[in-house]
Amino acid sequence: MTTQVLAVIPARGGSKGVPGKNLATVGGVPLVVRAVRACRAARLVTGVVVSTDDAGIAAAARGAGAEVAERPADISGDTATSESAVLHAMDEWERRHGTAVQVVLLVQCTSPFLTPEDVDGVAAAVRDGADTALTAAPFHGFLWRADSAAGGGADGVNHDRGHRPRRQDRPEDLLETGAAYAMRAAGFRSRRHRFFGRTEPVRTDPARVLEIDDPHDLARARALAPLLDGAEGPAAEGAGTAAPPPGSGIRPTREDIDAVVLDFDGTQTDDRVLVDSEGRELVAVHRGDGLGIAALRRAGLPLLILSTEENPVVAARARKLRVPVLHGIDRKDLALKQWCEEQAIAPERVLYAGNDVNDLPCFHLVGWPVAVAGAHDVVRAAARAVTAAPGGAGAIREIASWILGKELIAS
Repeated sequence: MTTQVLAVIPARGGSKGVPGKNLATVGGVPLVVRAVRACRAARLVTGVVVSTDDAGIAAAARGAGAEVAERPADISGDTATSESAVLHAMDEWERRHGTAVQVVLLVQCTSPFLTPEDVDGVAAAVRDGADTALTAAPFHGFLWRADSAAGGGADGVNHDRGHRPRRQDRPEDLLETGAAYAMRAAGFRSRRHRFFGRTEPVRTDPARVLEIDDPHDLARARALAPLLDGAEGPAAEGAGTAAPPPGSGIRPTREDIDAVVLDFDGTQTDDRVLVDSEGRELVAVHRGDGLGIAALRRAGLPLLILSTEENPVVAARARKLRVPVLHGIDRKDLALKQWCEEQAIAPERVLYAGNDVNDLPCFHLVGWPVAVAGAHDVVRAAARAVTAAPGGAGAIREIASWILGKELIAS
């Protein structure tokens, strides 16, 4: 049974230090969207909820693939705790989904360079036995505190000021980054605080530690984004691995791919539906796509058809192709994530082909999001590769040729 790991991102509309902070962009992406993308790309997270009192933040969060918990006024003010927002969001999520959360995460928008690995790290620490966990960075600095009670001056906090040992001779301190926390859900409900029981620090890259509290922090983050996003990719591009821009000409090969997942309407069809007088629906498919899918199957690649529509046409086509199908799916990304776990396939090794905005959550999950020609502009912009052929006109056979090359011709 999959452990239910819920990531909650508190994002109020009000901010005194940086007005509209959670919608401020770093690397061209709003902070709340960066946080959602990092959580959605994490392998252990099964749900992402943004807790907010702001319509603009809610719209951005939904557009990035998160659910939204509308925060009540009594926990929306300056004095409201993040814990209260997490508890409320967890209640809302459990009510909607009818399942209990085992591990709950508190993820902060104000840490723009959070990675999916950081999120998975704290989640895994609690799943594997800790009561709570936090992201922490190695710290070797000397801390001082002003001693106003003694009439001025300062004294050492983590060192004896009369002794200056070398860095390698000092014990390693850990600095709480403020980016991500994980808690055992039952304990968090009873304690109503993010730290209880055994707390596990999860080490992260000190170079990526930055909390945005004032305009200077925001300026630093924007200056660093080209460097850090270029190295990691997912926060800016929305994929599990760094993605080249659309139209770059880079195409996946068999060495890049462990599975192929296909949307149906508009990807394997031209997105038109013919309806007869009895209300039966007919669609047109491409024989070349069938040949390409057969070749992928013979090559041993796991295949899946994933469709929002619950339609006999989809099931019939899947039977014809001898490909498993999941249709009538509200959350395609969650279905895809679960399928990857069942198949023991890393999402970053999956190619997903789609054409419309309901495919974007899956694009954000996999390593090879592919748009067919004629796809929605937003979908093409989010894709790592775009086919020359439109949906229903050989796009899937084209994808098969990228992956199999001469092997496709031989088959």
